[in-house]
Amino acid sequence: MATILDGREVSRIYRERLKEEIEKYTSKGFRKPSLAVVLVGDDPASVVYVNNKRKACQKVGIESIFHHLSEDTEEEKLLQLVKELNEDPKVDGILVQLPLPKHINPQRVIETIRPDKDVDGFHPENMGKLIANLDSGFIPCTPLGIKILLDHYGIDVKGKDITVVGAGYIVGKPLSVLLLNNNATVTVCHIYTRDLKKHTLNADILISATGVPHLIKEDMVKDGAVVIDVGISKVNGKIVGDVDFERVKTKASYITPVPGGVGPMTITALLLNTFKAYKLHIESVC
Repeated sequence: MATILDGREVSRIYRERLKEEIEKYTSKGFRKPSLAVVLVGDDPASVVYVNNKRKACQKVGIESIFHHLSEDTEEEKLLQLVKELNEDPKVDGILVQLPLPKHINPQRVIETIRPDKDVDGFHPENMGKLIANLDSGFIPCTPLGIKILLDHYGIDVKGKDITVVGAGYIVGKPLSVLLLNNNATVTVCHIYTRDLKKHTLNADILISATGVPHLIKEDMVKDGAVVIDVGISKVNGKIVGDVDFERVKTKASYITPVPGGVGPMTITALLLNTFKAYKLHIESVC
């Protein structure tokens, strides 16, 4: 039976440490770190995500500045807000919640955020720094959260065969690069992969980020594999992941639950990135 990789508990530990680090700065008279969160529209899932992020900020001592724009907000108005936040010296991080309404080009928005405030890590400059294995950029939050979770449980990726299912810009692509930077052998699968099972069965560590409920079955997982489930879907009112958890947990050595696995770690990574941006900004004016 697999050991559960408890993202909630690991997040609690890292957030307590972060709260203490922030208090060291504020006790010396420095301002609090701040994160500007922009939500366009009222997508129910996005509203939940934003609320969770803002609550997490409050608990560790990060000021959350919230901008809620209507669904029909013009792209230029959103870009103008981002530019204003770029120039605000009291804003350390900027997060524009995705997905955006269809009439807004998300890539234009991402590229407008100043790289040193791009705590989501999606700006091309930060992606480039990830590929170049430079510490000065921001790693996208879900890949960073997964790496922190693996490290906490002593799961070394060096030399391991890792299969990442899903090649998206937010998780799959940056995660595969992060794992390569840590000397893993990485296979990336996607919708056009011809024999998915062949690749998943070869994995010492299997990571799925597709949003397809129960895509990963028991017969697709090698005995003793580590299984990381990034997917989240709602089926018959219940939240489920990409992995058939109840069956796969009997074969895996470690497995993340959904919810309570990767999700909390993603928010924790956002907090850590915001603090990193804060320290850069504080040090630049000292």
